[in-house]
Amino acid sequence: MAPSAYSYMAMWYRKAGREIHERLMRKLLIDWRRTPSIVRVERPFRLERARKVGYKAKQGVVVARVRLARGPFNRRRPDSGRRPKRMGVYGITTWKSWRQVAEERAARKFPGLEVLNSYWVADDGIYRYFEVILIDCNQPAIRNDPLYSGICGKEVPRRRIARRLRERQKRLIEHLKKTLLPKLQAE
Repeated sequence: MAPSAYSYMAMWYRKAGREIHERLMRKLLIDWRRTPSIVRVERPFRLERARKVGYKAKQGVVVARVRLARGPFNRRRPDSGRRPKRMGVYGITTWKSWRQVAEERAARKFPGLEVLNSYWVADDGIYRYFEVILIDCNQPAIRNDPLYSGICGKEVPRRRIARRLRERQKRLIEHLKKTLLPKLQAE
């Protein structure tokens, strides 16, 4: 069976098509650096990845490209007299992933839309780029789509980004109930 068009698209992000991909991306990244940090784009750059995470070319689906500054999460050096080791400047890591930060920024830029998913697009020396897929829950085409009913349903509260932490906590509690509770009851 012949490979699909999406498999050829995905090839550019694997080792097989890396050298041609890098030459093409260099020109694109120069243009992307001149644009604002959060830009609504007409269509996704990585179509095969967007389709995997839930993108459909229909009314109410919006794609935004988010640019994040790369580098360490160093803080400003305090000017009071302290020991350099205790300054708290270096070695500080963020709690959130780059992808989550990109989703939150896109959600802030487009407050009427709900974040569906996101994926990595490109890196250069200064910036990291993500594409975030957002949906408009008030659009009839989205509301009637069974794929998006979990996000746009009436019983589901808004702002998916803020719910993510609560969902993780619920899953952890359920996992602990399944694994630890039988052990404790057996003792």
